[in-house]
Amino acid sequence: MGRMEVERKTIGWAARDPSGILSPYTYTLRETGPEDVHIRIICCGICHTDLHHTKNDLGTSNYPMVPGHEVVGEVVEVGSGVSKFTVGDIVGVGCLVGCCGGCSPCERDLEQYCPKKIWSYNDVYIDGQPTQGGFAKATVVHQKFVVKIPEGMAVEQAAPLLCAGVTVYSPLSHFGLKKPGLRGGILGLGGVGHMGVKFAKAMGHHVTVISSSNKKREEALQDLGADDYVIGSDQSKMNELADSMDYIIDTVPVHHALEPYLSLLRLDGKLILMGVINNPLQFLSPMVMIGESMIKKTLIRRKMITGSFIGSMKETEEMLEFCKEKGLSSIIEVVKMDYVNTALERLEKNDVRYRFVVDVEGSKLEA
Repeated sequence: MGRMEVERKTIGWAARDPSGILSPYTYTLRETGPEDVHIRIICCGICHTDLHHTKNDLGTSNYPMVPGHEVVGEVVEVGSGVSKFTVGDIVGVGCLVGCCGGCSPCERDLEQYCPKKIWSYNDVYIDGQPTQGGFAKATVVHQKFVVKIPEGMAVEQAAPLLCAGVTVYSPLSHFGLKKPGLRGGILGLGGVGHMGVKFAKAMGHHVTVISSSNKKREEALQDLGADDYVIGSDQSKMNELADSMDYIIDTVPVHHALEPYLSLLRLDGKLILMGVINNPLQFLSPMVMIGESMIKKTLIRRKMITGSFIGSMKETEEMLEFCKEKGLSSIIEVVKMDYVNTALERLEKNDVRYRFVVDVEGSKLEA
């Protein structure tokens, strides 16, 4: 990537401090290098991670910060070395915009685990400039981290797939859980969780939604097609489901106990953690060894607690094709940029079905 020669500006909505409140912000957009794609942003999904970063929940935020890592837009310029994209293509950008290219994860096309990965925003690019996200008019991204949106897929439907979608698809693929006939649980029915139900059902699984209340029962069973719904505090129902699931995808982004859900897993079952939680999670070691208290006489039930982090670029491409093939889409609420602060407040209260998408193209970004 060459050094800046001609300064060009763009405008986005940025947080200036841990209040997390966004407002118009003009900043320099880097030049289009040989391997870069210049994208006019059409829309961008809102992820729970945007809340964490804008409010400095993880203690790593740098301001001003333009959030947004579920970006869909139109290619308006390509560098001389770009071969995958042409002007006019509809493309997407997810959570990452850079990696080292030489470490073990990178050599295995798992750039999301690269120790030198570069985030789409709240990071520093190789030219020393801060990265800014998709709540803006434009972005410039290396072609490795850009994907084509399948023809015929609505842009606002594609946006949540670039984070929420691939975050669920990746562990299902990696852990060999794409085969039909499995029984799975989806813990938490938000942006990621509702895609988990859709993917698992499309793969031929029996799916149980595990939630904290009955609020989403009808939606889970009727709108998303889940096979069962259980409230985690309903001990009788939880006991009925003990030792019945091959996996549970845990999307809950706040601190919670793990033992109740470990009891639902079969031998070699997997509890896959996805929520970004800034407090230690705890469990009793017998829960992953024999499944219950050592005092009780139980069969040995080897179990796994593991994590999964977004997905690779290859998995993102596979996931988009899977969605096209199966006709999958996310359930969204489209908003304008002047509503984004309200949307973030509602997201914090879990008041969204199931993903906000900002209509950037149709919004007035200037003050």
